Amino acid sequence: MEIRRATTVAELIAAEHLYDGPARAEWAERFLAAPGHLMLIAYVDGAPAGMVSGIEMLHPDKGVEMCLYELSVAENHRRRGIGRALTEALAAAARERGCYDMWVGVDTDNDPALATYGSAGAANEGEFTMLTWDFMTGGGSGDSR
Repeated sequence: MEIRRATTVAELIAAEHLYDGPARAEWAERFLAAPGHLMLIAYVDGAPAGMVSGIEMLHPDKGVEMCLYELSVAENHRRRGIGRALTEALAAAARERGCYDMWVGVDTDNDPALATYGSAGAANEGEFTMLTWDFMTGGGSGDSR
């Protein structure tokens, strides 16, 4: 396995089987151009087998932290340490960039994700609630009807 930072639209498109939906070239271009956006791809036998994306978040009184936005490993490559290796690689990149920490939101019943992040050194800070605003359909958790 080899982990590399994605630097081209072609690399992001080639890894689209790891995303929740199809990649769009214009969004891939914006992702690559956005400061603080990072995607690492794990390759097995030259093909994308997993990916992790991170986004640096900056606040005036805290500095920079890394949000682990998404982690995905192809089903036929799971339980081989790829997810842990990708998480550790993102954490190393965050340290190199001067981030003071890295965080990820995980559903409390997502045992594989909790195990992966725990094996990569993450501490469980306890339960939290995530609220969303869905701008595509007009609904979302912020809907007060």
